[in-house]
Amino acid sequence: MHIDFHDQTNSVPVDDIDLVQRLLIFAGKKEAITSEAEVSVTFVSNQEIKEINRNYRQQDRPTDVISFAMQEKVGEEPEIIGEDHPLLLGDIVISVDKAKEQAEEYGHSLERELGFLTVHGFLHLLGYDHMNEQDEVEMFGRQNVILGEFGLER
Repeated sequence: MHIDFHDQTNSVPVDDIDLVQRLLIFAGKKEAITSEAEVSVTFVSNQEIKEINRNYRQQDRPTDVISFAMQEKVGEEPEIIGEDHPLLLGDIVISVDKAKEQAEEYGHSLERELGFLTVHGFLHLLGYDHMNEQDEVEMFGRQNVILGEFGLER
């Protein structure tokens, strides 16, 4: 899997970026993403994610992670003309400020919170959601399995 990173805060340690990369590759394998796939991860401030949240979700407040999927569901790939085109999964935007706040609130490391938010955003790119109780149980169950098997538990 090809992952593009953008740290607009210039505050995310290289070790945490490496962790996020390894975690996305692991999660991709767990979710049977077998083709060459591409994901973008951008780390932003609360102010930046608040603007994104307001513009795209009509919620004028900061949030922890927002995902922009390139397709409705993975597996329902659009027809691509030509060869060697990667599967474009989409973009994950993570608020570093909110991740720090939540890590402190939940009593675990920033590394663990960034990992959680990464997997959460990634699963949204694959079509998982939590709009109702059944979907929430499924999505959070997958998150817990992936994080646990990766070794990044609370």
